[in-house]
Amino acid sequence: MKRIIIAITLITFFIASCDKKLDLLPQQSVAEEVALNSDANVKKVLNGAYDAVSSGNLYGGNLQLYSELLGANGEVRWEGTFNQPREIWTKAMLKTNSFISGTWLSAYNTINIANNIISAIPVVIAADQNRVKGEALFLRGSMYFELVRLFAKPYSAGSITTNKGVPIILTPTRGINAASLVARSTIEQTYAQIIADLTEAENLLPAVNPGSNATTRMVYATKAASAAMLSRVYLQMEKWAEARDAADRAITVAVANTRALSPTYAGAFNNTVNSAEYLFAMQISAQDGANNMHLYWSIPAYGGRDGDVSVQAPHMALYDPMDTRRALFYTGPGTSLTIRSGKWQLQYRVLPLIRLAEMYLTRAEANFRAATTTGSTPLADVNRTRQRAGLPVLLAVTLADILAERKLELAHEGHTIHDRKRLRLTTDGFAYDADKIVFPIPQREVDASRGIIEQNPGY
Repeated sequence: MKRIIIAITLITFFIASCDKKLDLLPQQSVAEEVALNSDANVKKVLNGAYDAVSSGNLYGGNLQLYSELLGANGEVRWEGTFNQPREIWTKAMLKTNSFISGTWLSAYNTINIANNIISAIPVVIAADQNRVKGEALFLRGSMYFELVRLFAKPYSAGSITTNKGVPIILTPTRGINAASLVARSTIEQTYAQIIADLTEAENLLPAVNPGSNATTRMVYATKAASAAMLSRVYLQMEKWAEARDAADRAITVAVANTRALSPTYAGAFNNTVNSAEYLFAMQISAQDGANNMHLYWSIPAYGGRDGDVSVQAPHMALYDPMDTRRALFYTGPGTSLTIRSGKWQLQYRVLPLIRLAEMYLTRAEANFRAATTTGSTPLADVNRTRQRAGLPVLLAVTLADILAERKLELAHEGHTIHDRKRLRLTTDGFAYDADKIVFPIPQREVDASRGIIEQNPGY
């Protein structure tokens, strides 16, 4: 089948699979000129884009799961029966791994939806054009960032001008032809596109998204969410001043609009409505949304599978006995009452993707490395999360203190392998830039592109 990257066109996707019950038309497929010919329809397609990005293959859990399994380093263990996550955990991934293929296709499907929305901005009412375009750019830039972090070498490994990134597609894919065969861009080009998308998104997006309501206001992208995602990008690139400034902007806008750390660490998780700490999150209910973090990390007693991921003693040993973050772990079925992460214990809860706590710690690290105090001092920012965790404040802070606090505060939320790569740490015996901790390009995409999409080394 002549198919690369985008398996489903925009219209088929959001009519067939949008879980938000948007019912644009009853048909199984709709002509493009009908679907994108009005303000209302473009906004329904935008809701379909959020539905796409919240799938289990993407921010519905697998992107976070992959990072923790790749970065396990003896601290978490895959105990499930599925071979595909086991391959990721053992760094023995096959080019035919269906989980990896599913993520590639889902990410490019989301990108294609975003491209279609951007192409139709002129039909959106003038008052909403900036917001709608900003949301589409935020989703597209975020997906390219997730793809390049998993399917390409780290930014710091070798030459960014020659190392391969991912294919960059900026126009709608509405049929497969010779023009659809797009080669991989370089790392430099891929990151440049991500920054361009997220920077424009931040400029266009509002501080509070009017498409939201009192209980779901953080589903949709905002200025703070886009700045926060930019801070992640710059941190990966080791651009400390830019990471610092983006994190500071996210904090400033968020705090000005009632965002704040949850009073307790446990209160930042397993919520039925958005916590004030969330800058971006996915809503999960019995009718809508996927939460594969719960599915694989929780246990049958709470609606999970069999406790596929367990937390190991080396990780637990990192916590001070006084640390309330330690108390969030719980035991469940398994040998010697296996330890589980309580962050994903309960079913049908909001899945946080970006928390304000992360921004404080990013600002702390970037300020420390740049020898600056933009927004706050590194010491004050680190003490914010330490105090919430019931730990005594530090009187002075080192880079090691900041990185240790980041590791404990953000544990098992999808940061591990990306932090280990940028810090150039060996993981499970593999160097930070080893071939085997980079995902293979799905083999069917390489084959369908007639070799234009180049496979990663080692596969």
